[in-house]
Amino acid sequence: MCGGGERRCQDWRRGIEAAWRYREREQHLGVPYDHAEGAYPLGRWLSDQRRTFRARNMTGERAAELEELGIVWDTADQGFAENLAAARAYYEQHGTLAAPRHATALNKPVGQWLTNIGRPGGLGKDPVREERRAAALAAIDEDWNPSELGWTVDWQRQHAGLLACWPAGLLACWPAGLLACWPMVRAWPAWCRG
Repeated sequence: MCGGGERRCQDWRRGIEAAWRYREREQHLGVPYDHAEGAYPLGRWLSDQRRTFRARNMTGERAAELEELGIVWDTADQGFAENLAAARAYYEQHGTLAAPRHATALNKPVGQWLTNIGRPGGLGKDPVREERRAAALAAIDEDWNPSELGWTVDWQRQHAGLLACWPAGLLACWPAGLLACWPMVRAWPAWCRG
């Protein structure tokens, strides 16, 4: 039973059918807002459904039907999750999230994203969401936001390079001129973290 009148039932059915076609073809339901499935404004319809769901005006049956199709209720969290996966890939390759702005991973501009989220308010306005996102980043690299720790991204990148060389032996990684500073280099990570 649809509920809400004949016209609303027809609109719901058209929306669900368009969503189903899109998901079958694309294997996801991350539909851009301006996307139309044929003549049906699917992106706008899904946005309206998210708004209805957040306002707690959607029936459980409708919510379940959309969830079965794979709706993303919070598109901001979906975007964060995709960028977080790129950040994880960058970290696996470089040993740090101190990425230069031009850095990319998984075809995402991870350097610019990390710069943006490192700014005040960059993790969102909701304190609970901000804390959850910061924890997810810290699980990858506890020093993911060097400016919050009092140093620059360049310094963090050099620090990560030094730590990456440590197990392999500095002789293999650093130029000979640096060996003259060996006692200082050896003490640097402990001093900086201390």
